[in-house]
Amino acid sequence: MGNLLKVLTCTELEQGPNFFLDFENAQPTEGEREVWNQVNSVLQDSESILSGLQAYKGAGQEIRDAIQNPSDFMLQERAWNSVCPLVIKLKKFYSFSLRLEEALQSLLECLTCPPFTPTQHLEREQALAKQFAEILHFTLRFDELKMRIPAIQNDFSYYRRTISRNRINNMNLDIENEVNNEMANRMSLFYAEATPMLKTLSNATTNFVTENKTLPLENTTDCLSTMASVCKVMLETPEYSSRFSSEDTVLFCMRVMVGVIILYDHVHPNGAFNKSSKIDMKGCIKVLKEQPADNVEGLLNALKFTTKHLNDESTPKNIRTMLQ
Repeated sequence: MGNLLKVLTCTELEQGPNFFLDFENAQPTEGEREVWNQVNSVLQDSESILSGLQAYKGAGQEIRDAIQNPSDFMLQERAWNSVCPLVIKLKKFYSFSLRLEEALQSLLECLTCPPFTPTQHLEREQALAKQFAEILHFTLRFDELKMRIPAIQNDFSYYRRTISRNRINNMNLDIENEVNNEMANRMSLFYAEATPMLKTLSNATTNFVTENKTLPLENTTDCLSTMASVCKVMLETPEYSSRFSSEDTVLFCMRVMVGVIILYDHVHPNGAFNKSSKIDMKGCIKVLKEQPADNVEGLLNALKFTTKHLNDESTPKNIRTMLQ
């Protein structure tokens, strides 16, 4: 199933067209190859980034010992030597977010450019749509993991306090070649976010719209709402979901659906929850709630806490109730 199938149903007039997009097997055509290769060089590092984050243990004990014994030089040194490699790792994650931002903007450029509609782009450039989905899938996985690791901010705060103090004492700080003050400030802002990767992608999408003034906003929002619709229909239609060769594809679709909803909500002036929204929010939330609670808790929280317009007066009460 390398191609996108449009399936007409009796509800099409109400819901818009329904699709099956083969997230498992789509391969790039010659026309997609150049951008696909660029984005692929970023995505192929995504699993090692997630593994690194998953293995992140933090230096909590060493930092506590150093703080409780300020005059013990050995404990200060042990804490510092524990934190420095972690900061290098945190810089690696942050640097990856910048590469991801660039990749997302390249894909948006391809999937929104005239004269084709979002539906036509999906039909023509499925492999790029799949990469767009993979970026969102990675992003939600990264942020779910990051939220469970409070050590990240503790370690980085200790690093910044210590480096300021050591700079005053004119100590030799080789690590400043890796993480100078400007880099530390940017990393600090990144890790202060509850969902830093999602925030990066939301900003990237907003910047894409702002910087491409000749491109109608609808090209971008329709691309996002079409992707949300594709995922929702595939999840709620047994005829489609039975085509998935892996159970993981269900969770993949859910993450992608939530990711594009959040981007749409940040970019569209009225957001995703408004009655005029092209995303069937009620249907999307219903699909999530039909899945095992453990699989969707993080996704429902992402809709609650990282969207922009959920608490607007224009958001229907029943939508808010569904997310409580």
